[in-house]
Amino acid sequence: MPTPFHLAYHVTDLDEARAFYGGVMGCAEGRSTETWVDFDFFGHQISLHLGTPFQTTDTGKVGDHMVPMPHLGLVLGLDDWRPLADRLTAAGIDFVIPPTVRFEGQPGEQWTMFFRDPAGNPIEIKGFARMDQVFAS
Repeated sequence: MPTPFHLAYHVTDLDEARAFYGGVMGCAEGRSTETWVDFDFFGHQISLHLGTPFQTTDTGKVGDHMVPMPHLGLVLGLDDWRPLADRLTAAGIDFVIPPTVRFEGQPGEQWTMFFRDPAGNPIEIKGFARMDQVFAS
């Protein structure tokens, strides 16, 4: 994997964030204080700080869907993506775009799902059967 990224953004409740990122998504918790908490987000570091989440608008046109911008995204191998999609579905997540295949049979074929964390932060998770297709055109 390339060098991990670090991303810090606001959430409105650390206990809800812990339940979602740690419990539902299965991310290991790292350091924390009374105002922020770190998570191992599939090999990357996210820091969730108490505050007002960033404003988003549904202006990203992908196929027939308008998706929230900006958003956090992650690319997983399909073998890791499917169990996560199953966990999110079982948890009753209200998907912006439910788990589905996109660009089927084309270069860059991918599975995707779009949802929001409890604070409203949008997240897209992509799954690729072949990681060499991530940048295919």
